[in-house]
Amino acid sequence: MRVAEQPVLRDIVLVGGGHSHVVVLGRFAMRPEPGIRLTLICTDTHTPYSGMLPGYIAGHYSYDQVHIDLRRLAGFAGARYFRDEVVGLDRAQRKVLCRHRPPVAYDRVSINIGSMPAVECVEGAAEHAIPVKPIRRFNERWLALLERVRRHAGRTTIAVVGAGAGGVELTLAMQYRLRGELRSLGRDPDELRFHLFSAARDILPTHNASVRRSFERVLAARGVVIHRAAEVCAVISGQLSTDAGETLAADEIVWVTQAGGAAWLRATGLALDDSGFIEVQDSLQTVSDTNVFAAGDCAAMRDTPLEKAGVFAVRQGRPLAENLRRSLLGQPLRAYRPQARWLALISTGDRYAVASRAAAHVEGAWVWRWKDWIDRRFMTRFNDLPARSAPPRQKAAAVPLDQAEAAQAISALAMRCGGCGAKVGATVLSRALSAVQPLERDDVLIGLHAPDDAAIVRVPSGKALVHSVDFFRAFIDDPWLFGRIAANHALGDIFAMGAEAQSATAIATLPPGLESQVEETLLQMMSGAVEVLNDAGCALVGGHSGEGSELALGFAINGLIDEGLDSLMCKGGMRPGERLILNKPIGTGTLFAAHARLRASGRWIDEALASMQQSNRLAAQCLREHGATACTDLSGFGLLGHLIEMTRASGVDAEIDLAALPILDGAVETSAAGILSSLQAANLHLRRALRNDEQGRAHASYPLLFDPQTAGGLLASVPAERASACLVALRSLAYARATCIGRVLAADDGLAPIRLRL
Repeated sequence: MRVAEQPVLRDIVLVGGGHSHVVVLGRFAMRPEPGIRLTLICTDTHTPYSGMLPGYIAGHYSYDQVHIDLRRLAGFAGARYFRDEVVGLDRAQRKVLCRHRPPVAYDRVSINIGSMPAVECVEGAAEHAIPVKPIRRFNERWLALLERVRRHAGRTTIAVVGAGAGGVELTLAMQYRLRGELRSLGRDPDELRFHLFSAARDILPTHNASVRRSFERVLAARGVVIHRAAEVCAVISGQLSTDAGETLAADEIVWVTQAGGAAWLRATGLALDDSGFIEVQDSLQTVSDTNVFAAGDCAAMRDTPLEKAGVFAVRQGRPLAENLRRSLLGQPLRAYRPQARWLALISTGDRYAVASRAAAHVEGAWVWRWKDWIDRRFMTRFNDLPARSAPPRQKAAAVPLDQAEAAQAISALAMRCGGCGAKVGATVLSRALSAVQPLERDDVLIGLHAPDDAAIVRVPSGKALVHSVDFFRAFIDDPWLFGRIAANHALGDIFAMGAEAQSATAIATLPPGLESQVEETLLQMMSGAVEVLNDAGCALVGGHSGEGSELALGFAINGLIDEGLDSLMCKGGMRPGERLILNKPIGTGTLFAAHARLRASGRWIDEALASMQQSNRLAAQCLREHGATACTDLSGFGLLGHLIEMTRASGVDAEIDLAALPILDGAVETSAAGILSSLQAANLHLRRALRNDEQGRAHASYPLLFDPQTAGGLLASVPAERASACLVALRSLAYARATCIGRVLAADDGLAPIRLRL
């Protein structure tokens, strides 16, 4: 997580990862504005570039070649990345409403979410058609369609509704790819039948006659049936109907027309056009609210209507970035002037393309190569990012502030007090905590509901207390997600002992800044943490907060266990012959070291974060039910370090099967590249415990034995005869990567207790 040298004074929130916002992030990466923080909220970490999507469908490009990694790009720009779905806008409170987290505050917000299929306008289309938009979700639909065609015996009929440039290009790309797939399976490619439906008399109605004639020839040569003046009015399973009374039986119906604005925009109070798109001025500021901007397909320029085309979204990025900046600096906004004539390069599925600009038209394989060069150059700007280095020292912020805010900013930059003077202000603390609702338990006598100098909890009769504490600094720029992981990590020790969580006290460190930003960060972080604590049945009963250079959070957790200790899972209970079971994959240390250097793929980090948020509570219960004799949770000492603790306490040896280790995607690649956690060097000293260390070093998984874990899984020893049933049960509880990674051995006379199976 990047440490800010100055307090945050203003927040720009970017809703959606469309082409315009990709350019905005690039512009702010080149020229950050002191005191202004960017936050990107998006449901998908990898956003497709529309210009290359037909080439991906046709099989000319890989997934990564046509997608921009938004998590990496946001990190490069110094922006926060929140993976969530936006469901609304509270303009009165200046909050972006999200599906899973608390509202996110903004000073300026920009919306770039593309268009949505208006399938509800046609009976049955929503249930029985495959919409192309939003294009960020099309990949999963396309892969499913591809698999269905592969499995479908005999003739397959595919109908494409919409004969603009997008529909024509997609039809030809799908046909090219699918015919090739059938050939590779030894089937007749002529089993495929394509039908293209145009509501107008002409296909490609916004392009010149020469372009239309060229594509009519291509479509005819490839056997695509064109239905003209055939507006689709109804869709049922396996069939569509037009308003002219025509019907067609189709195995697949792809919808490439009638796009509109997202449904949630209607409740924002922003002025929308007839299709539900946000009306904006030539500055890209909405006509309704000076704090709200919009660009790309979701925006409609009131004075200059534009076709929905990626070229405009890309061109809007630069003026959008400039005007967001100028708006906060109190400077006049600049007008975006769209080009009167624009170039469209439309491919024909194979490596051939047609260029269209006003009345001009050229075509050929060289046009496709030209298009390929332009597209690859664009993608290189946003995917081939240099490794992160220390940011340049920034000048003083020039954001206009009122008198109170200016005083707070000066205070935040001044030399800070220590001791109790470093506590977060009482007003900020009380407001933030009033918005979270910790679980209430009958055995909590005094807690946050009636705060005092200390909390009081009752220990039920027949129970013993289990205590644990964990604390660490933030490693991601999302405080809500960090709060969830910090709480999950702290609970891990309690669950590993076989105990139930009872109460928690928090200790939080927050960077100084304006009260509103400190309060917002604290609210996001504690909301995420309390969700996890509540789910575990653990009551937050108090805590302490203070100022520091970096965001950090920890918890002291109390748990309860039967006083007789019969249900206790200690490290020292392992027995020879038992199997070693690990319920979650490893690799978080190397992945987040790579993430900090912008060397990790966003989807690798997404998977790691999902694993870190998965609670070990149900896994611990499952392990107990299947007779686990010893257990520990993986954290900073890594898999090897924690296994050594268990073997020492149990007086046994153990064997690890390197090939069986469950490993997070990308961890082998990043560790092989030498990108390792800062704690890895200390953990490497533990290799003296390995009997065959020299032989093991050649294995790709070897470095991950020493990889420190955050919110890692449970490592347990289970009787051999119950191990298979335990794994089945764990996987049924959504621990999909639960694996037997080795076995417990009788101790021998050697000094190295761990043997590697290669």
